[in-house]
Amino acid sequence: MITPWRRAVAIGIAAYVVSRLIVLFGAYTRAAQVVTDRQGRGNPFPRSTRPMIEAIFTQWDGKWYRMIAEHGYPSELPERITYITGDGATVAFFPVYPYVARWFDVIAPGGIVQALLGVNVVLSVAAVVLVGLLAREVYDIPTAQRAMVLFVLFPGSVVLSWSYAEAALIVCAAACLLFLQREQWALAGIAAAIGGATRPNGIAIVAACVVAAAMAIYKHRQWRSLIAVALAPLGVIGYHAYLRVHTGEWGAWNRAQRDAWNEGWSWGATAIRFTWRFLENPLGTASGATYLHTTLALAMVGFGSFCAIRVRLPWPMLAYVAVVVALMIGPETVSGRPRFVFTAFPLVLGVAAWWPRRPREAWDGLILLSAGGLAAAAMFYGSFAAIP
Repeated sequence: MITPWRRAVAIGIAAYVVSRLIVLFGAYTRAAQVVTDRQGRGNPFPRSTRPMIEAIFTQWDGKWYRMIAEHGYPSELPERITYITGDGATVAFFPVYPYVARWFDVIAPGGIVQALLGVNVVLSVAAVVLVGLLAREVYDIPTAQRAMVLFVLFPGSVVLSWSYAEAALIVCAAACLLFLQREQWALAGIAAAIGGATRPNGIAIVAACVVAAAMAIYKHRQWRSLIAVALAPLGVIGYHAYLRVHTGEWGAWNRAQRDAWNEGWSWGATAIRFTWRFLENPLGTASGATYLHTTLALAMVGFGSFCAIRVRLPWPMLAYVAVVVALMIGPETVSGRPRFVFTAFPLVLGVAAWWPRRPREAWDGLILLSAGGLAAAAMFYGSFAAIP
């Protein structure tokens, strides 16, 4: 007999499969357009679109993760780090995902590209189930089912099909938040420590541990909760310490961000400026795509936060979301993007819990809107319209 929870998970996994087909179709559309352009110009083109689709799925940041998976980190950094040439810029990318892919390639040989993409399939399925478990823990099974479906159809979930580290971060963050809910402090700290070495915004998991521990101490004098706080930052600290030993340079990560991407801190000014420029000229072509996805990202955060507050999302989850959002809108060069909102996945729980269950058409409309946004994102980024 299929229990309600197993049915919910089955629906969540089925939605994941459908969502990946949507992304694959978007990538195929881009590849078909490339073939058409080459035919029109009389240029040669491959007999299969597979290499072009794989190139789409491993573009942008995927280039750096592949370099790390294949060669590790450089022991010497150039005087000027650039993303144009050399491998010095790889120190800006955290190690968990590319090294897991390297190990995956040993277990399931087929090449590093297949390893990078294959490991994300495994991580994505784990993320879907963990998001469902978290929603069930906080709310109920029907909400968990809705949360899993929304999670995989969210436009930013396009990166689950790419060689990006978001899936690894979400698995660790969701596991940590689940352990915090269950007051399993050591497991929460371990999950947070691993998550801190997946991506820079993994530091948000530390905030969740701090808030959860503070609440546990205040309400029940559970001093053992400090175990999670002590363990949580070890991942990010360990990575920066490794770079110091490996490259002989303190602040290698910061220099890579500054040299290669001119990254600094604008305290939200860049996000506001991009949004204003989009509102001034929504159909503009000069950087219009960048302005568009920043505006959409901020709108998504606004609506998700409204829902999360209305349904009283637990404070540790709100703390995690707050740090992720702050790290999204704060930088000077890289501003709000749907994939950054995607890492603030507890907002999906808030939307799933708040969104009216009657009439059914309201829910169906939200699903169609999300699926359409995912398809648009797949074609939008696949065509290099903007940096995801």
